Amino acid sequence: MDSKKIDYLARLWIMEAAAKIKQSFKETLDIDTKSGRNDLVTNMDKDTEAFFVQQIKENFPEHRLFGEEGMADSVTDLTGVVWILDPIDGTLNFVEQQRDFAISLAVYEDGAGKLAYIYDVVRDELYFAERGKGATVNGKTIPKINPDIELQDALLIANLSVTRKFPTMWEAVKVSRGLRLHGAASLEYMDVATGRAGAYLSANLEPWDIAAGKIIVEELGGIVTRINGEKMNLLEKGTSIVAAPKIHQTLLNNYLP
Repeated sequence: MDSKKIDYLARLWIMEAAAKIKQSFKETLDIDTKSGRNDLVTNMDKDTEAFFVQQIKENFPEHRLFGEEGMADSVTDLTGVVWILDPIDGTLNFVEQQRDFAISLAVYEDGAGKLAYIYDVVRDELYFAERGKGATVNGKTIPKINPDIELQDALLIANLSVTRKFPTMWEAVKVSRGLRLHGAASLEYMDVATGRAGAYLSANLEPWDIAAGKIIVEELGGIVTRINGEKMNLLEKGTSIVAAPKIHQTLLNNYLP
Protein backbone atom coordinates (compact mmCIF):
# COMPACT_ATOMS: atom_id res chain seq x y z
CA MET A 1 0.00 0.00 0.00
CA ASP A 2 1.46 3.34 -1.09
CA SER A 3 0.50 5.42 1.95
CA LYS A 4 2.11 8.63 0.67
CA LYS A 5 0.23 8.56 -2.61
CA ILE A 6 -3.05 7.66 -0.89
CA ASP A 7 -2.60 10.45 1.66
CA TYR A 8 -1.79 13.06 -0.99
CA LEU A 9 -4.81 12.19 -3.13
CA ALA A 10 -7.22 11.64 -0.24
CA ARG A 11 -6.60 15.16 1.02
CA LEU A 12 -7.15 16.63 -2.44
CA TRP A 13 -10.38 14.70 -2.92
CA ILE A 14 -11.71 15.63 0.52
CA MET A 15 -11.16 19.33 -0.12
CA GLU A 16 -12.69 19.15 -3.59
CA ALA A 17 -15.73 17.31 -2.24
CA ALA A 18 -16.06 19.77 0.65
CA ALA A 19 -16.01 22.74 -1.73
CA LYS A 20 -18.90 21.23 -3.67
CA ILE A 21 -20.82 20.57 -0.47
CA LYS A 22 -20.38 24.17 0.69
CA GLN A 23 -21.48 25.42 -2.71
CA SER A 24 -24.69 23.42 -2.27
CA PHE A 25 -25.66 25.65 0.68
CA LYS A 26 -26.93 28.09 -1.93
CA GLU A 27 -28.89 25.46 -3.84
CA THR A 28 -32.08 23.48 -3.34
CA LEU A 29 -31.28 19.95 -2.26
CA ASP A 30 -32.99 16.78 -3.42
CA ILE A 31 -33.84 15.04 -0.14
CA ASP A 32 -35.08 11.48 0.38
CA THR A 33 -35.61 9.36 3.48
CA LYS A 34 -34.11 5.94 4.14
CA SER A 35 -35.08 4.04 7.29
CA GLY A 36 -37.24 6.85 8.71
CA ARG A 37 -38.18 10.51 8.57
CA ASN A 38 -34.97 11.59 10.30
CA ASP A 39 -32.68 9.29 8.31
CA LEU A 40 -32.05 11.48 5.29
CA VAL A 41 -30.03 11.22 2.12
CA THR A 42 -29.46 14.09 -0.28
CA ASN A 43 -28.14 14.45 -3.78
CA MET A 44 -24.91 15.73 -2.21
CA ASP A 45 -24.45 12.50 -0.20
CA LYS A 46 -24.84 10.52 -3.41
CA ASP A 47 -22.74 12.86 -5.55
CA THR A 48 -19.93 12.89 -2.98
CA GLU A 49 -19.82 9.12 -2.77
CA ALA A 50 -19.90 8.82 -6.57
CA PHE A 51 -16.99 11.26 -6.77
CA PHE A 52 -14.84 9.14 -4.43
CA VAL A 53 -15.82 5.95 -6.25
CA GLN A 54 -14.66 7.43 -9.55
CA GLN A 55 -11.39 8.79 -8.16
CA ILE A 56 -10.45 5.61 -6.31
CA LYS A 57 -11.25 3.36 -9.27
CA GLU A 58 -9.21 5.54 -11.61
CA ASN A 59 -6.17 5.81 -9.33
CA PHE A 60 -6.29 2.55 -7.36
CA PRO A 61 -8.23 0.01 -9.45
CA GLU A 62 -7.19 -2.84 -7.15
CA HIS A 63 -8.73 -1.14 -4.10
CA ARG A 64 -12.36 -1.39 -2.95
CA LEU A 65 -14.65 1.26 -1.48
CA PHE A 66 -17.21 0.51 1.23
CA GLY A 67 -19.68 3.40 1.36
CA GLU A 68 -22.98 4.42 2.87
CA GLU A 69 -25.00 5.27 -0.21
CA GLY A 70 -24.69 2.01 -2.12
CA MET A 71 -22.64 3.33 -5.04
CA ALA A 72 -19.45 1.56 -4.04
CA ASP A 73 -18.42 -2.09 -3.90
CA SER A 74 -20.34 -4.87 -2.18
CA VAL A 75 -17.87 -5.56 0.62
CA THR A 76 -18.11 -8.78 2.65
CA ASP A 77 -14.52 -8.87 3.93
CA LEU A 78 -11.63 -6.47 4.53
CA THR A 79 -9.01 -8.37 2.55
CA GLY A 80 -6.62 -6.11 0.65
CA VAL A 81 -7.05 -2.33 0.69
CA VAL A 82 -10.56 -1.11 1.51
CA TRP A 83 -11.60 2.54 1.76
CA ILE A 84 -14.56 3.15 4.10
CA LEU A 85 -16.50 6.34 3.42
CA ASP A 86 -19.32 8.33 4.92
CA PRO A 87 -19.71 11.12 2.35
CA ILE A 88 -21.70 13.32 4.73
CA ASP A 89 -21.82 12.12 8.32
CA GLY A 90 -24.59 14.08 9.98
CA THR A 91 -26.89 14.54 6.97
CA LEU A 92 -29.75 15.78 9.14
CA ASN A 93 -27.47 18.51 10.51
CA PHE A 94 -26.32 19.32 6.98
CA VAL A 95 -29.91 19.77 5.83
CA GLU A 96 -31.32 21.57 8.85
CA GLN A 97 -28.34 23.54 10.20
CA GLN A 98 -25.56 23.59 7.60
CA ARG A 99 -23.07 22.75 10.35
CA ASP A 100 -21.94 19.84 12.56
CA PHE A 101 -21.37 17.36 9.72
CA ALA A 102 -18.23 15.83 8.27
CA ILE A 103 -16.65 13.81 5.51
CA SER A 104 -15.34 10.62 7.13
CA LEU A 105 -12.82 8.49 5.24
CA ALA A 106 -10.68 5.58 6.38
CA VAL A 107 -8.25 3.25 4.64
CA TYR A 108 -7.89 -0.32 5.91
CA GLU A 109 -5.44 -2.97 4.76
CA ASP A 110 -6.25 -6.60 5.51
CA GLY A 111 -8.57 -5.46 8.30
CA ALA A 112 -6.09 -3.10 9.99
CA GLY A 113 -6.79 0.62 10.05
CA LYS A 114 -3.97 2.52 8.33
CA LEU A 115 -5.14 6.06 7.52
CA ALA A 116 -8.06 8.13 8.78
CA TYR A 117 -9.53 11.48 7.79
CA ILE A 118 -12.45 13.33 9.36
CA TYR A 119 -13.11 16.74 7.88
CA ASP A 120 -15.44 19.10 9.73
CA VAL A 121 -16.51 20.98 6.62
CA VAL A 122 -17.88 24.17 8.17
CA ARG A 123 -15.20 24.56 10.85
CA ASP A 124 -12.48 23.72 8.32
CA GLU A 125 -10.88 21.18 10.66
CA LEU A 126 -9.17 18.12 9.21
CA TYR A 127 -8.48 15.38 11.74
CA PHE A 128 -5.92 12.86 10.52
CA ALA A 129 -4.14 9.79 11.82
CA GLU A 130 -1.70 7.29 10.40
CA ARG A 131 -1.34 4.08 12.36
CA GLY A 132 1.68 4.28 14.65
CA LYS A 133 2.36 7.97 13.96
CA GLY A 134 -0.12 9.81 16.16
CA ALA A 135 -2.91 12.13 15.11
CA THR A 136 -3.28 15.76 14.09
CA VAL A 137 -5.90 18.41 13.44
CA ASN A 138 -4.98 20.85 10.69
CA GLY A 139 -1.40 19.64 11.03
CA LYS A 140 -1.13 20.26 14.79
CA THR A 141 -0.41 17.27 17.00
CA ILE A 142 -3.31 16.12 19.15
CA PRO A 143 -2.12 15.17 22.65
CA LYS A 144 -2.78 11.67 23.93
CA ILE A 145 -6.06 11.10 25.74
CA ASN A 146 -5.63 11.49 29.52
CA PRO A 147 -5.54 7.88 30.78
CA ASP A 148 -6.42 8.92 34.34
CA ILE A 149 -9.46 11.13 33.78
CA GLU A 150 -12.48 9.92 35.76
CA LEU A 151 -16.16 9.97 34.86
CA GLN A 152 -16.97 12.74 37.32
CA ASP A 153 -14.46 15.05 35.62
CA ALA A 154 -15.69 14.59 32.04
CA LEU A 155 -18.61 15.34 29.76
CA LEU A 156 -20.54 12.42 28.28
CA ILE A 157 -22.01 12.18 24.79
CA ALA A 158 -24.86 9.71 24.31
CA ASN A 159 -27.68 9.56 21.81
CA LEU A 160 -31.26 8.92 22.80
CA SER A 161 -31.22 5.35 21.53
CA VAL A 162 -28.62 4.52 24.21
CA THR A 163 -30.54 6.12 27.06
CA ARG A 164 -33.73 4.36 25.96
CA LYS A 165 -32.02 0.97 25.66
CA PHE A 166 -29.89 1.37 28.79
CA PRO A 167 -31.78 3.57 31.29
CA THR A 168 -28.93 3.16 33.81
CA MET A 169 -26.95 5.54 31.60
CA TRP A 170 -28.88 8.40 33.24
CA GLU A 171 -27.06 7.53 36.46
CA ALA A 172 -23.75 7.85 34.63
CA VAL A 173 -24.86 11.22 33.28
CA LYS A 174 -25.59 12.39 36.83
CA VAL A 175 -22.09 11.40 37.90
CA SER A 176 -20.46 13.08 34.89
CA ARG A 177 -20.10 16.81 34.33
CA GLY A 178 -23.01 16.80 31.86
CA LEU A 179 -24.53 15.40 28.69
CA ARG A 180 -23.88 16.58 25.13
CA LEU A 181 -24.99 15.45 21.66
CA HIS A 182 -24.11 16.74 18.17
CA GLY A 183 -25.72 14.21 15.83
CA ALA A 184 -22.63 13.25 13.81
CA ALA A 185 -20.77 10.19 15.10
CA SER A 186 -17.43 11.06 13.51
CA LEU A 187 -17.35 14.46 15.22
CA GLU A 188 -18.46 12.95 18.52
CA TYR A 189 -15.56 10.51 18.23
CA MET A 190 -13.32 13.55 17.75
CA ASP A 191 -14.66 15.15 20.92
CA VAL A 192 -13.36 12.11 22.80
CA ALA A 193 -10.11 12.09 20.80
CA THR A 194 -9.38 15.71 21.73
CA GLY A 195 -10.48 15.48 25.37
CA ARG A 196 -13.57 17.63 24.91
CA ALA A 197 -15.60 14.67 26.21
CA GLY A 198 -14.74 11.57 28.19
CA ALA A 199 -16.96 9.12 26.30
CA TYR A 200 -19.44 8.78 23.47
CA LEU A 201 -22.04 6.02 23.30
CA SER A 202 -24.42 5.02 20.54
CA ALA A 203 -26.76 2.05 20.17
CA ASN A 204 -26.77 1.82 16.39
CA LEU A 205 -23.85 2.83 14.18
CA GLU A 206 -22.81 1.63 10.73
CA PRO A 207 -19.20 0.75 9.82
CA TRP A 208 -18.71 4.02 7.90
CA ASP A 209 -19.83 5.98 10.97
CA ILE A 210 -16.92 4.71 13.03
CA ALA A 211 -14.15 3.46 10.71
CA ALA A 212 -12.08 6.67 10.65
CA GLY A 213 -12.87 7.76 14.19
CA LYS A 214 -11.80 4.39 15.56
CA ILE A 215 -8.33 4.73 14.02
CA ILE A 216 -7.85 8.26 15.35
CA VAL A 217 -9.11 7.56 18.88
CA GLU A 218 -7.07 4.38 19.25
CA GLU A 219 -3.98 6.15 17.98
CA LEU A 220 -4.43 8.59 20.87
CA GLY A 221 -4.89 5.91 23.53
CA GLY A 222 -8.68 5.77 23.69
CA ILE A 223 -10.74 2.58 23.83
CA VAL A 224 -13.32 1.65 21.18
CA THR A 225 -15.61 -1.38 21.66
CA ARG A 226 -19.19 -2.50 21.48
CA ILE A 227 -21.26 -1.49 24.50
CA ASN A 228 -20.86 -5.00 25.92
CA GLY A 229 -17.08 -4.62 25.71
CA GLU A 230 -16.62 -6.84 22.66
CA LYS A 231 -14.31 -5.98 19.77
CA MET A 232 -15.73 -4.07 16.82
CA ASN A 233 -16.56 -5.86 13.57
CA LEU A 234 -16.27 -3.22 10.87
CA LEU A 235 -18.54 -5.13 8.54
CA GLU A 236 -21.49 -5.00 10.92
CA LYS A 237 -23.87 -2.40 12.29
CA GLY A 238 -24.02 -2.21 16.08
CA THR A 239 -23.45 -0.43 19.36
CA SER A 240 -20.41 1.71 20.06
CA ILE A 241 -18.62 3.08 23.09
CA VAL A 242 -15.52 5.22 22.66
CA ALA A 243 -13.91 6.53 25.82
CA ALA A 244 -10.85 7.41 27.83
CA PRO A 245 -9.53 4.20 29.43
CA LYS A 246 -10.75 4.64 33.02
CA ILE A 247 -14.12 6.00 31.92
CA HIS A 248 -14.57 3.10 29.52
CA GLN A 249 -14.01 0.63 32.35
CA THR A 250 -16.25 2.55 34.75
CA LEU A 251 -19.14 2.64 32.29
CA LEU A 252 -18.86 -1.08 31.46
CA ASN A 253 -18.52 -2.11 35.11
CA ASN A 254 -21.25 0.06 36.60
CA TYR A 255 -23.74 1.34 34.05
CA LEU A 256 -23.91 -1.08 31.13
CA PRO A 257 -24.84 -4.79 30.86
